[in-house]
Amino acid sequence: MLAKYLIRRLSLLCFMLITLTVFTFSLNYLFPGDLLENFSGEINSTYAQAQALSKKYHIEDNLFTQYGAFIERILSGDWGHSLSSGEPVFEHVVRLFPATLELCIYALTVAIIFGVPSGVIASAYYKKWPDKIINSMSLMGFSIPVFWLALLLIMAFCLGLGLFPMSGRIGLLYEITPVTNLILIDIGLQGFPYGGAAFWDAVHHLALPTVVLAMYPTTVLIRFTRDSMLEVLEQNYIKTARAKGLNRSQLILHHALRNALLPVIKQIGLQFSTLITLAMITEVIFSWPGIGRWLIDSIYQRDFPAIQGGLLAVSFFVIIANMLADLIYSSLDPLARNQAHGKI
Repeated sequence: MLAKYLIRRLSLLCFMLITLTVFTFSLNYLFPGDLLENFSGEINSTYAQAQALSKKYHIEDNLFTQYGAFIERILSGDWGHSLSSGEPVFEHVVRLFPATLELCIYALTVAIIFGVPSGVIASAYYKKWPDKIINSMSLMGFSIPVFWLALLLIMAFCLGLGLFPMSGRIGLLYEITPVTNLILIDIGLQGFPYGGAAFWDAVHHLALPTVVLAMYPTTVLIRFTRDSMLEVLEQNYIKTARAKGLNRSQLILHHALRNALLPVIKQIGLQFSTLITLAMITEVIFSWPGIGRWLIDSIYQRDFPAIQGGLLAVSFFVIIANMLADLIYSSLDPLARNQAHGKI
């Protein structure tokens, strides 16, 4: 049964990846401008260079041949050159995507730490004052737009109190050699230079973007965990355990929590893919050097090869994140494999 389920999931993954590459390939024809420039990112090419590029990208061949060559270039890391910087697009993606990934991981960690326990507490005190306070705060956090919350925090904690920096990943005083392009890990790999001051400076830069980005998934996890716990607490085996004389904490910790967290695990994976899209707005406001900010700058500059490469990288990661979340959830809950049969 597990093997059949994995085959179905992998088949769906292959179909989605093929659809993604077909859409990305079609952008070369949908973008305005010269077709060869859209493919390669090379501008002001000489006649000889244009002929060589035309042969490389199979411009004179049919669409199927062009698509096959496109897949080969994607797999080999040849994603063309940025029209604005002239650098390879793949190098931009490799250098900038870890910054976005780092921000999303920390935001999701904060959301789990605060969201799941708050949802459990709200369900334990259903319709009492802790439940009402948590529900009110989660509704408020869910309703606040990301960009507005970011501006409020900048005004209060950066301009007003001066507690946190407004932009960037680390201060200009510190020089950290990129190894993994994950700033905290790179600082650790270099032995926490500057007496550890660089590490705390990077944490200060991370604080506000992480809080802003974590607000939406935290509220979602609170509401989802609360609803899941309330549903489990109404099950017959919980009522039986309550009739045996178990108190509220014993019911929640030893009986209800494990089953209630199964659907929450899947929701955590789905929220991680949502964070990638929300990170674009956060990165622009805080000048965070990630792929979201670079992609939006490329849209303003009409840098078509960069737009194509950025969309491919972000979409690919979202697909993989959703698929991994589904596989983890199915491995923990065997019944979900049967319920998901035939579903996408």
